Amino acid sequence: MSNFVKLTNVSKTFEEQKKVNVLKKISYNFKKGKIYSLMGPSGSGKSTLLNLLSLIDRPNSGSISFDNEMINYNDMSKNDLIRANKIGIIYQQDNLLPDFTALENIYLASLAAGKSKKLSIIKAKNLLRKVGLLSRSNHYPAQLSGGEKQRVSIARALINDPQIILADEPTGSLDLETAKEIFNILKKQINSNRLIIFATHNRFFANKSDCLLEIVDGNIKSTNDRV
Repeated sequence: MSNFVKLTNVSKTFEEQKKVNVLKKISYNFKKGKIYSLMGPSGSGKSTLLNLLSLIDRPNSGSISFDNEMINYNDMSKNDLIRANKIGIIYQQDNLLPDFTALENIYLASLAAGKSKKLSIIKAKNLLRKVGLLSRSNHYPAQLSGGEKQRVSIARALINDPQIILADEPTGSLDLETAKEIFNILKKQINSNRLIIFATHNRFFANKSDCLLEIVDGNIKSTNDRV
């Protein structure tokens, strides 16, 4: 398994009332074919790290590389293309568009990446079948349970065949049994050309990852790397 995402001396600082060093010169290599969990107390930097990896935010110093190519944070157009085609994002709060059906929420992400509507709809239906929700294709988010909405979120994250899936507390608002179902669906998405990184407060799920990473005092500590 090759290194695909490389962090080199990545630091992130926030300055509001006072300067806070959230991430401190983090260096780490993420490999395809593996699922990583991020743990740490609230405010430790889990979501900050995911935002950097999703190119939503930029580090104050250091570099991030995808597939041996360093990210240029000044090239917004290129980064938008990378985000659309290489990265799938799953949020704790599903972030589904309330006025669109489950099917539409999924295939719109494909249209945004420049794919044709016909092929986007076919692929979206296949993904709904994959997560067990084909019969709910025409339901709106308000008509879906929390677990069903997260299944739609997973399908939406997969629509453009991303090489990186980033999930921020994807089971955090769900009951335990539903959370287990969602985690199992997520874990099944790993393959030799993809890596998954998810933030969680739940050690039960974190321990099921290939590598549990804890953010402690702004640094990454690997606790159970199963190469």
